[in-house]
This record gives sequence, structure tokens and C-alpha cells, in this order.
Amino acid sequence: MAKSVRMSDIAEKLQVSTVTVSKALAGKDGVSEELRIKIQQLAEEMGYRKKVGKSDGISGYCNIGVIISGQYIEKGHSFYWTLYERILYHLSMIGCLGILEIVPAASDQKMQLPRIAQEGRVDGIILMGSFPDQFRSTLTNSGVPFVILDSFHAKYKQDSVISDGYYGMYTVVQHLLQMGHRRIMFVGTVGATASITDRYYGYCRAMMEAGIPVTDDMVLPDRDENGNITLSLDNIRQLPTAFACNCDNTAHQLLTCLKERNIRVPQDISVTGFDNFIVSELSTPGITTYGVDVDSMAKESVAQLLRRLKTPNAVPQHLIVSGSLMVRDSVQRVL
Repeated sequence: MAKSVRMSDIAEKLQVSTVTVSKALAGKDGVSEELRIKIQQLAEEMGYRKKVGKSDGISGYCNIGVIISGQYIEKGHSFYWTLYERILYHLSMIGCLGILEIVPAASDQKMQLPRIAQEGRVDGIILMGSFPDQFRSTLTNSGVPFVILDSFHAKYKQDSVISDGYYGMYTVVQHLLQMGHRRIMFVGTVGATASITDRYYGYCRAMMEAGIPVTDDMVLPDRDENGNITLSLDNIRQLPTAFACNCDNTAHQLLTCLKERNIRVPQDISVTGFDNFIVSELSTPGITTYGVDVDSMAKESVAQLLRRLKTPNAVPQHLIVSGSLMVRDSVQRVL
């Protein structure tokens, strides 16, 4: 089988950067018309082909990069490994190849372009999780189409897919309210991530609709300055009847803290999580949580990226994927 022609091969022939070739082939600004024509002609002569999609917008052959920051891997985020697995599955179903690159945290700060983008090895990228603004700007300027998965910033007009953190947490707190709870504390460091902040606002809305004002002492931070989960109950003046945790890992750690104080869950205090990680099922008791639809998030990110490859000038889309409440044994009705 003949070796496929990459953008880096075209760049080497013309003694230009792969980024320049990428911009020229994608119709992006930043390349003179004369050079654009030269690149397009050489690409055709060399047999460079990027077959992206049939009329349904989700079929065709291409190489897709999947980029994740090393900080998530270091902290053992199984959520992203699960997302990656589902992305590979949906890519394989349409004949596309997924290429993973883990970007070291230091590269995030130096704003270095990912290697798979530098070398022209991919037609598009799925960027998983949060990255610094300048890193995303660098990627945007490279001309390589990309979709952001599990992160969103309104000031950037970029394709993105996130879980429904706002209404998901609203649903969880509504469940607690229906079970008779009124003193409900949110567990999460507001502002640490966009996801935590979205979930906090969902908590606030549910409490507001129930006529319960949210005050500062109703929020228990769960992150240190490095983003690691760390909990302390020492500064809580009055324990609530229920904790609404921003994620299952935090909920699991909270169960340990409560057990150390001989506080029973759910007999004394109810606890809920978010995400439906495996830890929520394995905990004792099993944690009531909001199940994120990981498979749909992966599928939508693939479909959205292929749409961008087919129609480079399409209006950016922000997709929110809903999940569902998973009721287990960590919540008890308050009489």
C-alpha cells in the first residue's frame, strides 16, 4: 500500500511550515493567495486526500487527534480515559483513526502547539478538558479544526460539547428537596473549574426556587491550590442534613470523613455526587448521583468535528448533553 501523503510532506517540499499548509488547505487567513494556490496544486500532484464525510456528515475516513492535558492523567481522571475509549469506538464505526497525545502541563503554559498538529498528522482535533486561553489561541491560529470536549468558555466562538452540569445538579438538589431536606450544603470549590461553577449555579437555582437563600457558609470547598481534592469538616458550624457534592470522587472522600466522625450515611446525613463514576457504585453505601452520558458526549464531539471538517465556515455550535439521576442508598428521607 502506498504511503499516505501528509501535510508535513507538502510543507517540506515547499520549505514552509505545516501550519501554513494546514491554513492553505483549510481556506484560512494568514496565507497569501499565490502561496495558497501553490500549496493546493502541490497537494493535488502529490495525491494528498482528505476524505471527510458523506451527505450524512458523520461518515468518511480521516485521522483525528485526541489531546488531553497531563494534569488530568497525573490525577487519575478515569472519566477522560472512558471518554477517550468511547471516542475511539465512534471513530472506528465511521472508518476514522484516533491518535492520542498527552500534553505535559509545562507545554500548556509554554503554549506549544501539539506535535500531531505541528507534524500535520491529523485532519482535526478533539481537545478534552480545560486548557489555558493562550494554548487554545495557539491551536486556533494553527488552522487545524478542533472541538472542545468537557469545557466551555462563552467568550470563545468554538465548537464544544459539555455535560449538563447546571441542570444536572439542579436535578440532584431537587431530589434532596423532595426527600424533605432543607439544610443542603454544596461541596465544591467554586471557580476552580467551569464544571464546578456550573454545578454550583444549578444548586443555587434549586435552592432559590425552594425559597432557601444560599449563604457563604453553605459552600464547602474541596480543592487545594493545585486542584487536588481535599476535605475538612472542621470549620462547619452546623452540619447540614444533606451534602450535594460536585463530583463522585469528592462524595467518596466525604463518606470517609463522616465515617471518621462516626456520622452515619444516610441515617444521620445524606450525600449525593455527580458523574456516576465507578466509585459511586462501589462506595458503601452506594452514592446517589447524576449520571453523565459519556457515550453521547463522545459521539457528539466526533459528529461535530466532522461537520467542521466538511463545512469549515459553519457557525460554531455549543452542545449540552443531558444525563439522568441515579438513585442509590446514600439519601434518606427527612421526616
